[in-house]
Amino acid sequence: MTSQVSSPAEQADGTVVGEQRKPAGAKDVRRLNRVIIRFAGDSGDGMQLTGDRFTSETASFGNDLSTLPNFPAEIRAPAGTLPGVSSFQLHFADHDILTPGDAPNVLVAMNPAALKANIGDMPRGAEIIVNTDEFTKRAMQKVGYETSPLEDGSLDGYHLHPVPLTTLTVEALKEFDLTRKEAERSKNMFALGLLSWMYHRPTEGTEKFLKSKFAKKPDIAAANIAAYRAGWNFGETTEDFAVSYEVAPAAKAFPPGTYRNISGNLALSYGLIAASRQADLPLFLGSYPITPASDILHELSRHKNFGVRTFQAEDEIAGIGAALGAAFGGSLAVTTTSGPGVALKSETIGLAVSLELPLLVVDIQRGGPSTGLPTKTEQADLLQAMYGRNGEAPVPVVAPRTPADCFDAALEAARIALTYRTPVFLLSDGYLANGSEPWRIPEAGELSDLTVQFAQGPNHTLDDGTEVFWPYKRDPHTLARPWAVPGTPGLEHRIGGIEKQDGTGNISYDPANHDFMVRTRQAKIDGITVPDIEVDDPDGAKTLVLGWGSTYGPITAAVRRLRAAGDAIAQAHLRHLNPFPHNLGDVLKKYDKVVVPEMNLGQLATLVRAKYLVDAESYNQVNGMPFKAEQLATVLKETIDG
Repeated sequence: MTSQVSSPAEQADGTVVGEQRKPAGAKDVRRLNRVIIRFAGDSGDGMQLTGDRFTSETASFGNDLSTLPNFPAEIRAPAGTLPGVSSFQLHFADHDILTPGDAPNVLVAMNPAALKANIGDMPRGAEIIVNTDEFTKRAMQKVGYETSPLEDGSLDGYHLHPVPLTTLTVEALKEFDLTRKEAERSKNMFALGLLSWMYHRPTEGTEKFLKSKFAKKPDIAAANIAAYRAGWNFGETTEDFAVSYEVAPAAKAFPPGTYRNISGNLALSYGLIAASRQADLPLFLGSYPITPASDILHELSRHKNFGVRTFQAEDEIAGIGAALGAAFGGSLAVTTTSGPGVALKSETIGLAVSLELPLLVVDIQRGGPSTGLPTKTEQADLLQAMYGRNGEAPVPVVAPRTPADCFDAALEAARIALTYRTPVFLLSDGYLANGSEPWRIPEAGELSDLTVQFAQGPNHTLDDGTEVFWPYKRDPHTLARPWAVPGTPGLEHRIGGIEKQDGTGNISYDPANHDFMVRTRQAKIDGITVPDIEVDDPDGAKTLVLGWGSTYGPITAAVRRLRAAGDAIAQAHLRHLNPFPHNLGDVLKKYDKVVVPEMNLGQLATLVRAKYLVDAESYNQVNGMPFKAEQLATVLKETIDG
């Protein structure tokens, strides 16, 4: 969750152990305030599904949580290799948390590659559960192990649990009419059952899920449930796991309401649907599949009952072209993509600027340039969103800060697009898109009214008294032009990419008119009403850390650690990147030092320096992974003391 309440457990680097109890005839049960678990294996081992199910049960139990899925770009990378490792990290707690965690307390490694790829992130004393069946000589040599790490002492600093997961799974399913290969596929469910026992996770939801997922294959459903139960029972009976753990629900972290676990892309999809309902407009998505934005297309295609129309185009250009056509026709129009797709859509975005039509351009950022790192996260499209078009073509930019916040950011982007008749960039990223957290489902009455009034008749009187419709006659407050639905009698008008005459919309090559239109379009964007930026500064600090987008969680966690250690530091986070909040300049000038952490090479810092002449210090990371809280805390501490 995103509460600003400080928590001692979040500031600590390790897990705090509370009371220990041992019911009669049972194993020890220890209470923890938080745990970080990472499931890792081959792409085909079902680690994302395993992590997702553990997350769902954790959410239903009432813990606060944050997740970090991490998987290769290849559809099926070579089995047993380091590039083919897929992992899922989950941080859950009895209090408000902000990140998926810096270092796992528990690693489940399904093969040698998974162990080698992840061991560097494990702190000493962490628990490591390995599938010993996969630690063959050939498999170990494939990833560079000359000797078995399970036997050579290299893991002596950890609590190692060697478990023959494959063998145990096959044994548990021997009564089913399955081949050995088919039975082996359920080993992830065995591991899930074992971890569910270790951390007292509910089981009913997973069993219900498996019955539903394999409804057409009841034998497969029964086999997976049997493997899941066998993993649970193994934890209960084996002597290797002498302790299980409890993490109480995070009752104080959540305001009253109905909650569900939600990913960023799902929250964004729901936000778009909510925006269309609040605007009383049909929602149209014109899109071309691209990682990590495709889930939005998949989700919206399921909601035709809400007036949603989805069009999977043959390419990125066709996708945005169809969306812009839908905007002209009176729909809430959206196109979804990632960085490479934005480059292809840039000409049509410029056309939308010229036509002054509402259009949402959703960019789920990923590592670049070119194809780059399709499944890894980055924040490097900010300058492309700001300036990646020919001519003076200003576009508002909005960025969510957490997975659940993607819902609110979608509504805000729609508000700006509809009110000011402009395309709007919504900059999410792979970290938010695939990550998840609890989300309080809002009541309909809490959502803003986005109702739009279409042009109904003439809006201008000529010198001779004739009443006509001028498509570029502007609202004096917003500078937005009227939105006339094609086919409305008397409102026929010309559109196109060539410069228009002010008011009439006729083609114009007049230099003075072009200068006026360029400045007017810029003034419209500059005049967009956005909330002032809020500053969290309880101690009168001299150093401000300024962030945007998905850096919110790591920055806030780092700030909490520093304050708990007695350091004064201020924090502010931007949702609106164009235009900036009107008070941003005054805020920045109050501080001796301004630090801007970004997952790029300093794009926001460049904008801040240019606009406000503030000597903002960049701290940058572009390795495809989000910042760690401890990493940022160290950097910010050095800045404070420097």
